[in-house]
Amino acid sequence: MDGFLGIDVGTTGVRAIIMDAEGKVAAEGKADHALHIPRPNWAEQDPADWWSATIKAVRACIRRASALDGGRPPRIMGIGLTGQMHGTVFLDDDGEVLRPAMLWCDQRTDEQCAEIEERVGGRKTLVGLTSNKAINGFSAPKILWVKENEPEVYARTRKVLLPKDYVRYLMTGSMATDVSDASGTLLFDVANRKWSWQMHAALGIPGSWMPDCAESPEIVARITREASGALGIAEGTPVVAGAGDQAAGAVGNGVVTAGAASCALGTSGVVFWHCDQPVFDRQARLHSFCHAVPGKWHLMGVTLAAGGSLRWFRDALCHEEVLRARASGRDPYDLMMAEAQKVGVGSEGLLFLPYLAGERTPHTDANARGAFVGLSLAHSKAHMTRAVVEGVTMSLRDCVELAREVGTGADEIRVTGGGAKSKLWREILAATMNSTVNTTSVDEGPAYGAAVLAAVGVGAFGSVEQACTSLIRVSESVEADDDQVRAYDAIYSLYRPLYGALKPFFERSACVFGRS
Repeated sequence: MDGFLGIDVGTTGVRAIIMDAEGKVAAEGKADHALHIPRPNWAEQDPADWWSATIKAVRACIRRASALDGGRPPRIMGIGLTGQMHGTVFLDDDGEVLRPAMLWCDQRTDEQCAEIEERVGGRKTLVGLTSNKAINGFSAPKILWVKENEPEVYARTRKVLLPKDYVRYLMTGSMATDVSDASGTLLFDVANRKWSWQMHAALGIPGSWMPDCAESPEIVARITREASGALGIAEGTPVVAGAGDQAAGAVGNGVVTAGAASCALGTSGVVFWHCDQPVFDRQARLHSFCHAVPGKWHLMGVTLAAGGSLRWFRDALCHEEVLRARASGRDPYDLMMAEAQKVGVGSEGLLFLPYLAGERTPHTDANARGAFVGLSLAHSKAHMTRAVVEGVTMSLRDCVELAREVGTGADEIRVTGGGAKSKLWREILAATMNSTVNTTSVDEGPAYGAAVLAAVGVGAFGSVEQACTSLIRVSESVEADDDQVRAYDAIYSLYRPLYGALKPFFERSACVFGRS
C-alpha cells in the first residue's frame, strides 16, 4: 500500500493517519500525553512526551495498515505534520529542551502583552506589523516572560520551535516551520508571509532563534536513519512544512476557496474563513493568519472552551450518564444530548457563558469565567446540558458577527470535531448562525489535512485546491429552521451583554482569589 502519513501533535495526544492514493483513511493510531497545570493560568507540557506519543501513534498506524495488506508494511510517500499552535519550546545550542513548553492556553503573560504594545508604539502599529494584537497564547509574550522571569533559560536559548516543528526536528534533524503556524507567534509579517524584522528589533528577540519558514506543502526535510528506526518509516522519506492545526483542519475539510468557512467543535471552538487576500479586523478581535494554501490567508475566531465546556459538565455533573454509557457500550455524550433534545430552544431561560478557561474572541480576557445565568428551580440537568451547547454556540456567533463587520462571509459552514457528531448541535449551530451547516465525507481533522499537504508536496496533486476538490465531498446538510433562527436571535440579544455586565465581577474575583 502506498500512502501519505499525517501526524497531529494535539493538546491531549498525538494522532497519526495513513491516507491512500484515493484519499481514504487506511489506518490510524493514537497515543495520549500529559497536560500539566503547575499554577493557575499556566499550561505546560514536556516536549519529550510529544515524541514518545508520536512514536507510539505512528507505529500503531503502520501496524494496522500492515495487517490490512497481508502483513506488508505501507510505503509512506510523504509526511505532513500539524498540531496545537502557539506552544513555545526553548532549545539550547545543542538542540536540548531548556524548560517545559508553554502552551496555547497558557494565560500568564498579561504584563508582557501590554509591554509588547508599548514597545512597538501601540496596538495600531502592532496590527500593522503582524495583523494581530498581543494575546497570552502567542509565542512572543511567552518569550518575554521567560526573559523576565527565567533569565538563565533565556540566556541559554538559541532556538524557539512550535510543537509540531519540535517533533519534525527529532524526525529529521531540521528546524523549520510553515507560514500558518508562524502567523501565531506575533513575530511574523502575515501580510507578506515572512518573519518581521521590525518585531524582532522592537522586542530584542534574535531573529536567528526562529526556524526557516516555508509554504505548507513544501518539502523541508527528510526522515533520518535514527528516526527511521524509532518510527518504522524509511530513511529519506520527505516531510513537508505542514500547518497549524486549524489551517490543516480547514484543508482536511475542503475550506480552501473564497466563500468557504469551517467551525471546529473540539476542546476549543474555532470559526475559520478562507480569504484570497490579507484581511484583518482593525481592532484585532479576530486572528488574521496565513492559510496552508500557498498565497492565501484566513480569519479566525476562537472560543477557548467549546467542547471543553461540555466535557467539564460531563465530568463534574454527569456521573450517572458516564456509568450508564459504560455499561451499555455507548458514548456518554449521546445520552446527554438525547436528554438535551427534549428541552426547548433557549433552555427555558437558562444561559451559559463558556469562559471556563478565560476567553480569546471577542473578549481577550484571561480573568473571564464561566457562568450559568437564569438558573431556577424549574431547571434540570438536561436544561443545563442544552444551555452549555447553546452558550458555546452563542460565543461562536460572536466570532461570526465580527467577520461580518469586516466584510467576510460564507455560503456555508463546514463543521468538524467531536461536537459535529451531534445532530442537535449542528441544528443549533445552523439556527444561531442562520447558515447551512455541512459535514463532509472525511472528518479526520487536522491529521487528514496534513496528509493532503504531504500528497501535494510530493506531486500527487497539482495544488491544495485540486486535492480537496478530488478528495472531499459534502455528506450531510442541515438548513436553518426559520422559527429557530428568530428564537436564537432573541436569545443572542440577551447573551451578548452578559460579559460586559459580569466583567467587573471577573476583575474583582481575580484580585480576591489571586489570579492577577
